[in-house]
Amino acid sequence: MAGIKLIQEAPISLPEMKEKLNDIESRDKSISFRANKVKDYLNKLVKLDMKATSELKQKLISLDIPRLKERQITKIIDILPEDLEDLKAVFTGEITTITQENMEKIVEAVKPYLHKSKSKK
Repeated sequence: MAGIKLIQEAPISLPEMKEKLNDIESRDKSISFRANKVKDYLNKLVKLDMKATSELKQKLISLDIPRLKERQITKIIDILPEDLEDLKAVFTGEITTITQENMEKIVEAVKPYLHKSKSKK
C-alpha cells in the first residue's frame, strides 16, 4: 500500500458506490468482510438506481444555483430531502448560503424522485 498515490478526490453518491462495489465483486469474485458490510448497508440505504441518480444529478446541476458544490449535490441525492427542513440539514455547518427560492427549487427537483424511491422499498 505504500506505493499508492492519490490522483483525484471526488464525492460519489451512495448509488454510485453500490455500483462500484458490485463491479469489484464481479471482477474479484469475492469481497472482504468490510466490503460485504458496506454492501449490506448500501442495499438497505440506497433509494435510487443509477439511471435516476444520473437524471437527478443533471437536473440539480442544470438549476445553476450559485455556490452549490458537487459534494452538496451528492448529499442531496443520498438524502432525497422531502421538504426545506430536510434540505437545510444538508447545509448545516456549511459556510455556503443558498437563498430560500433556490432551496425551494431543489426540493421541487427532488420531489419526482421521492416517489421512485418509495416504490422501490
